[in-house]
Amino acid sequence: MKSFLVRFGIVLAVVVVVNLLSSFLFFRVDLTQEGRYTLSEATENLLANLDDDVHVNVYLTGNLPPGFKRLETSIRETLAEFQARAGQTLTYRFIDPTANPNEKQRTEFQTQLLQKGLTPTNLNFTAEGNQRTEQLIYPWAIVSYKGRELPVLLLRGNRSSSPEEQLNQSIENVEYELASAIRRLTIREKKVLGVTVSYTDVEPLRMSDLLATLQEFYDIKLIDLQASRDLVGLDGLIVPKPDRPFSEADKYKIDQFVVNGGKALFFVDGLRIDSIGREGTYAQPLNLNLNDLFFRWGIRLNNDIIKDLSCAFIPLNVGNMGDKPNVQLLPWRFFPLINNFGGAANHKSPIVRNLDAIYSRFTSTLDTVQAPGITKTPLLLSSQYTKILKAPALVSYNEARQQPDPRTYDSGVQLIACLLEGRFQSLYTNRILPGDPRAASFKAQGQPSKIVVCSDGDLLINDINYRTNTPYPLGYERFSKNTFANKDFVVNAVNYLLDDNGIIGARTRQVTLRPLDKIRLREERLSWQLLNLLGPVLLVGFVGVVWQFARRRKYA
Repeated sequence: MKSFLVRFGIVLAVVVVVNLLSSFLFFRVDLTQEGRYTLSEATENLLANLDDDVHVNVYLTGNLPPGFKRLETSIRETLAEFQARAGQTLTYRFIDPTANPNEKQRTEFQTQLLQKGLTPTNLNFTAEGNQRTEQLIYPWAIVSYKGRELPVLLLRGNRSSSPEEQLNQSIENVEYELASAIRRLTIREKKVLGVTVSYTDVEPLRMSDLLATLQEFYDIKLIDLQASRDLVGLDGLIVPKPDRPFSEADKYKIDQFVVNGGKALFFVDGLRIDSIGREGTYAQPLNLNLNDLFFRWGIRLNNDIIKDLSCAFIPLNVGNMGDKPNVQLLPWRFFPLINNFGGAANHKSPIVRNLDAIYSRFTSTLDTVQAPGITKTPLLLSSQYTKILKAPALVSYNEARQQPDPRTYDSGVQLIACLLEGRFQSLYTNRILPGDPRAASFKAQGQPSKIVVCSDGDLLINDINYRTNTPYPLGYERFSKNTFANKDFVVNAVNYLLDDNGIIGARTRQVTLRPLDKIRLREERLSWQLLNLLGPVLLVGFVGVVWQFARRRKYA
């Protein structure tokens, strides 16, 4: 009896000490190979510094197929990790929009979700017994903070991937999508992002969708380079589709901005295309007076244009059908669809990881050149079936009517967008004389910086509905009615360049697919079910028998 009391006292003391320590120390152990339950440092810092309550409503729940159930489980686990870091400041709830048995109330609730921008997905899948099933699901969440709400799409991925891979990509993006939404709502001090307007004829309406999205993260400032003395006060700079040469004075401002640590994104064309007729026009070299600056940074913009067999469609009148024109959608190789991203499958830049296809128009090629201290990361690449046309290049609509010979599209994969990182050398090193007024503030090399150069000026330009004079979403292609990932790419690039907290790093999360052998599963289904059903019972029974046998030997 005495030894029993001693053992009981020791166990009780250990339990008390562990509970006391747990009230002061917090830790969780992630035993998964890919660290799927480990939040990024930036996300932990964001959650630890919330100054008010954040609530998340998730609408992806209910009787879901196994793949979507896995996505729901991942969302639950991620939100549980969020709550563990944020405490009671963050709460969440799962709501099934289809569960209400009252049809009128269910319809009203789904209408409210639709008004908030939460469009449902009509899911078709094969249930048990090879029965086709159709189900409406809502792969969305709403994050609320101080009376403001932000919808979050949780089903994202590259549409050219298989359904299983798309779901896996969505699982990999859960932390980033939720953390990014919380950051957008809770951001206190915005960085300043400049957009040059002095060297482009693109009207503001054709960049309105992108600028409206970026305003949620940054203070947007339209910059007239010719009127401003310098770019002091800006954290980042976007140069959208310039169409005339930069002056040396304005090029010097950009040079010193980058040398001093400013981040910049250039969306530039290699050729000028003014108008296109049925028989075509010749695209001429576009001189922006930036070639020497790009070359110093380690990149070269070529005066050419890409024709790619992976391309978008345009409507073209191919003749008459009776007394009416016969208009058909035909592939136009001058509008490449970019679905090839730099890096190995599991080591892509967070800018392009799990990104959907991108819609481009009249795209030129980039080459990398040697630049000391500069790291170059390919972002956007063409398909391997390309043809390069040097300036002057004939561009005609009739080209869409021709059947291409794949053997002539042998130029291989071409670089379209590149990330440059490092300490940039000034183009004007040894060119600024001591008596020059700029000499006092001139720097030949300064702070580390980042630059993105893309050889398609149209990539960030949205189309316009000319009937209503309203902009379409960036990436929307009105003929196929598809929305491509142009906006995601630009926003990701800006966030990567300017987000010092590094929440975009959560996009590098990798969850490995470990699919079951479906043939073996079907053949051995009954045996595995019996093992899972009877195994735990037999194990408990075996332990009980061994325990009783040991007690009898000891006390009999």
